[in-house]
Amino acid sequence: MTAKKWFLVVAAASLLFINAAPAPAYASSTPYESYNYNYWEEAVPAPASYVPGRVVSGKELGVGDFIEPADMVVDDKGLIYVVDSGNNRIVRIDGEWRVQDIISSFVKDGKEDGFKNPSGMYVDGDGMMYIADTDNGRVVVLDTDGSFIRLIEQPKSEILASDFKFAPIKVTVDKAKRIFVIAQGMFEGIMQFDPDGEFIGFVGTNKVQRDYTEFFWRLFSTKAQKAQMMLFIPTEFSNIDIDAKGFVYATNIDPGSQEPVKRLNPSGEDVLKRYGYFDVRGDIRYRLSVGPSKLIDVKVQEGGMYSVLDSNQGRIFTYNDEGDLLYVYGGKSNQAGTFKTPVAIESIGDDRLVLDRGKSNIIVFKPTKFGLKINEAVALHHNGDDKLAVPVWEEVLRLNSNYDIAYIGIGKSLLMEKRNKEAIKYFKLGMDRDGYSVAYKRYRREYMKEHFGTLLSVIVALAAIWLAFKLYRVISRYRKVKLKLNQSTGEGKAL
Repeated sequence: MTAKKWFLVVAAASLLFINAAPAPAYASSTPYESYNYNYWEEAVPAPASYVPGRVVSGKELGVGDFIEPADMVVDDKGLIYVVDSGNNRIVRIDGEWRVQDIISSFVKDGKEDGFKNPSGMYVDGDGMMYIADTDNGRVVVLDTDGSFIRLIEQPKSEILASDFKFAPIKVTVDKAKRIFVIAQGMFEGIMQFDPDGEFIGFVGTNKVQRDYTEFFWRLFSTKAQKAQMMLFIPTEFSNIDIDAKGFVYATNIDPGSQEPVKRLNPSGEDVLKRYGYFDVRGDIRYRLSVGPSKLIDVKVQEGGMYSVLDSNQGRIFTYNDEGDLLYVYGGKSNQAGTFKTPVAIESIGDDRLVLDRGKSNIIVFKPTKFGLKINEAVALHHNGDDKLAVPVWEEVLRLNSNYDIAYIGIGKSLLMEKRNKEAIKYFKLGMDRDGYSVAYKRYRREYMKEHFGTLLSVIVALAAIWLAFKLYRVISRYRKVKLKLNQSTGEGKAL
């Protein structure tokens, strides 16, 4: 191959590499790229929605360094709980970043007991703590003051394998006190326990994505070759959260999954809305050397929004309840305000907290004006106040005129007000084909209804003109025929 051909090949590969990556950062002081995806699934620059405001470490809190912290949760009172796995303790902090207490042990049956590599926890509305005590193979339930209530240990059921070892890693609880647990090596789904801790079954089993090429080759393979092939088994869940209505949100540990985020109803059915331009799966375009997003945590927020944490690139993707990607922030690097190994995301008001296991700290993200306005508009739309959302969306467009979701939001509001003609314009700007079709059909029906009398009069008039013209042609033809007959009769008489 000549040097010229080699140059062309390298140039083409470079272009493909660049096109697969997100767009360059928007001009800002953030230590990471700020972008979003448009209708064509192109990464385009966008103003920053959240910026790092503070970094909090265990040493700063006066409790010593966190060692491999695994989870973080915020209760209804705004207290922050850090699962400090390496130190086998729970650190409880208030909203002013003052340590309230450290829970490293509890008294059970008159004896002191402790944790061994706790990996997750949840605090319900009553302040009860549910701690996934992983290496001890149990879920520890404590009262708000740290006093022991009960244990959920190795479940017994005919549907569980005889050699199954219970190792819970994540836990959440609904208002009915049903307990949902993600356990290591459990591919059947999320384990569900009743309020007394009795195992009652699985919910949300992941579907198997079968590779039919491999299935075909298995038909002609030897036993040894079959043993080396990949088994068609479901993948594990990585994290869970629950919303105010009792729907369980779960993330899938497999980056190649078709449904890396699920919203499970009480029957275990996935009811997550995916009406956006693209699926809810984090990055749409990525470098092949990096790979797709690996979603390891999900946090449900007010206004129907939820955020998912990508451990692969250290980014947070926030969606509304219809599956539209609202904004992206965060990143991996050694700079302050970025991550090494992010493991959990939480929220306090408008602030977002991310626990970084690699750096053993918590990064507090503050919303920019752009982020605040998006949150406000989405919440208004979610609560049915679309008319109030319009001026907020207009403010968003003044900050970023390329923000498609703002055009769609205004279009939906206009549609609710039956201003269909105006809605058509905004749906077109937002590239919302479904909304455009609905608005166009309604406008066409409205136009027809408003001008039906005029249209009917025009149709009747045109019909009358057409009939008159046809009658005129018939009469004219009759006269011509009669004239020819008279002429031929007159010639006969003359002869």
